[in-house]
Amino acid sequence: MDLLSQILLFFVAIIHLYILVIEMFLWTSKKGMKTFGLKSKEFAEETKVMAANQGLYNGFLAAGLIWSVLIENPHFAIFFLTCVFIAGLYGSYSLKNRKIIFIQSLPALIAILSIYFTV
Repeated sequence: MDLLSQILLFFVAIIHLYILVIEMFLWTSKKGMKTFGLKSKEFAEETKVMAANQGLYNGFLAAGLIWSVLIENPHFAIFFLTCVFIAGLYGSYSLKNRKIIFIQSLPALIAILSIYFTV
């Protein structure tokens, strides 16, 4: 993988580490509630265990992306980026929030294309 692909992979990983932090540790805070458009503190409290679980999965995606760079394996990178891309599409569809495509799916797609055209 070339340097640009590695930078893009790390960028996508950082996005997912950020999501992990918000979902696992800041879900019921003002930042968490604003980021995910939660309507009430009560709802945030009721769903914080579910959000922490989602955060853990985002952490696994980030770990996979970082690992694929460290072992310099473009096939693993494309696998994890494809997981991120599909998760973004599904999240956007199921939550009816198009921003998710731009925050999650588009950076993953750009990284996939970067790897595809340089390997």
